[in-house]
Amino acid sequence: MSAAGALMKPRFSDKSFRYQLIAPSIFVLLLIGVFPLVYLLVASFQGITMIDNDTSFHGVSNYAALFGDTRLWEALLHTILFTAIALPLELVLGLMMAQLFIDHMPGRQVFVALLVLPVVIAPIVSGATWSLMFDNRFGPVNQVIGWITGEEATLLWTISPDLVYPAILAAEVWQWTPFMFLLLLAALSAVDKSQLEAASIDGAGYWRIFFRIVLPAIWPVMAVAVLIRGLDLFRLFDVVWALTRGGPGTMTETISIFTYVKGFQQFETSYTAAVALLIIILLSVVVILALRRVGLAR
Repeated sequence: MSAAGALMKPRFSDKSFRYQLIAPSIFVLLLIGVFPLVYLLVASFQGITMIDNDTSFHGVSNYAALFGDTRLWEALLHTILFTAIALPLELVLGLMMAQLFIDHMPGRQVFVALLVLPVVIAPIVSGATWSLMFDNRFGPVNQVIGWITGEEATLLWTISPDLVYPAILAAEVWQWTPFMFLLLLAALSAVDKSQLEAASIDGAGYWRIFFRIVLPAIWPVMAVAVLIRGLDLFRLFDVVWALTRGGPGTMTETISIFTYVKGFQQFETSYTAAVALLIIILLSVVVILALRRVGLAR
């Protein structure tokens, strides 16, 4: 064996050994991730329901039914509407809170710890709590409104079509604004202070400094935070289910609630699989476009 061959053999062995070490982890990840997706794809071409375990090939009938299901597209529209309203509110409020706490102040750590407490609460618990708060007879929200207006308030927050959206948005924004606040506070803390001081000495105002220096510096973290919260809002379920169960009627039914009802209450398994695959494709496209937009994917 030549000297070059003797040197190359250990390198190949080391590389092979590294692959052997990570192979079990990759296999488990593929098993967990790929198998459900393949099973979902297969089930979507079958006719499995609560009363009929028909595993024969049904073609694209389930996918064709998607386009005529107005309830599905309404649920998707409700989800997009919740996301389009809640996400900017959480971003702006989180950024304002981060700006407020960026400077050192007495008890800063205590206040920050208290502000992030809503994030650690389970969403279903948060929704149930807000449901009690919005109660018409015993909830504190109506009582406070009554004290302010000077007359008894009988607002049906979880029943009235005019109030269900504000109720859900209030609960969602309350719980997840601290998440945006925490990420943006960390991003603001990493901004180069020397640049801010130099701009201030040169006479730049607050807004000029913010848009020219601060915002570009925190943009990568902000983009990731928006992407994470946007995906989380798209699967909104717990708070809506605890407050309205998608009602009144199907007015606040999100795509997650629609899928849950179809799959686990009406047991339309194959149709639910087709819906789930549609959601996966839509989210995949959105994520790829968003990552390319912020420069995190090429």
